[in-house]
Amino acid sequence: MASSSGTSSGSSMIQNSGSEEDLQALMDQRKRKRMISNRESARRSRMRKQKHLDDLTAQVAQLRKENHEIITNINITTQHYMNIEAENSILRAQMGELSHRLQSLDEIISFLNPNNGGDGSGSAGNSISSIFNTEPIDSFFNPLHLSCLNQPIMASAELFQY
Repeated sequence: MASSSGTSSGSSMIQNSGSEEDLQALMDQRKRKRMISNRESARRSRMRKQKHLDDLTAQVAQLRKENHEIITNINITTQHYMNIEAENSILRAQMGELSHRLQSLDEIISFLNPNNGGDGSGSAGNSISSIFNTEPIDSFFNPLHLSCLNQPIMASAELFQY
């Protein structure tokens, strides 16, 4: 019986070693699957990271393009503004000169036509001063207004061009 129990324990050892080999093979197979799964996961992660980087690069390019367009529009608008400001300055200077000419012409007409006063005897349409309701000078040699004779009369060649 001793021999039969020895065979019996020998066969169980063979079964145990076969079972250990199966277990080892199963563990190796699981390990390989896990490695393959990890590699695939890492590959997907790298692809997501690359896609995100590509999206950010495209966004940077788009924002730079928009920034360039905005700067161009600002420069154009600034140039238009400067041109309009220059034109306004010219128009203001012309208005000042024309106002001064009008005042000088009004004084000349007042000196030359002393009878267009407020008494209704003269023609009110003959005096520029009547447009602005200024009081005419009664006499060309009025001593109170002799200082007006010393004022220069401004005229430019533009008045005499046809």
